[in-house]
Amino acid sequence: MKVDLGSQRKARIDMLPLIDIVFLLLVFFIYAMLSMAVHHALPVALPLSTTASLDKQVNLSVTVDRSGTVFVEKTPVALEQLADTLRTQTASAKEPGVLLFADNQITYQTLYHVIDQIKMAGIDRLSLECERQP
Repeated sequence: MKVDLGSQRKARIDMLPLIDIVFLLLVFFIYAMLSMAVHHALPVALPLSTTASLDKQVNLSVTVDRSGTVFVEKTPVALEQLADTLRTQTASAKEPGVLLFADNQITYQTLYHVIDQIKMAGIDRLSLECERQP
């Protein structure tokens, strides 16, 4: 009877389960990133709408909070300086656009002052944002 004590099998790391796990994680992260809607605005109570849709081809976000303070990409801006600020930030854009996040408690007059400043900056693509009504 022959006993082979000298030949031991070397330990092997199987790569197939590792590759499966990597692809599973990749798919998970891609799906998670695609399902997120990225907004660069401050949290405000938006008005509700049943037919609203999101315009994804815009450049800047302008937020008007409950007190009437105006923010451009989370930076506070005086209402009188809004047109100049938007003009400088969209100078290199081919077709500049704005997402306007306005709190549902502000007056129409405040909203129209902001819209007038956006129009004076030469921006014609304006999207008023709202939340979907369930």
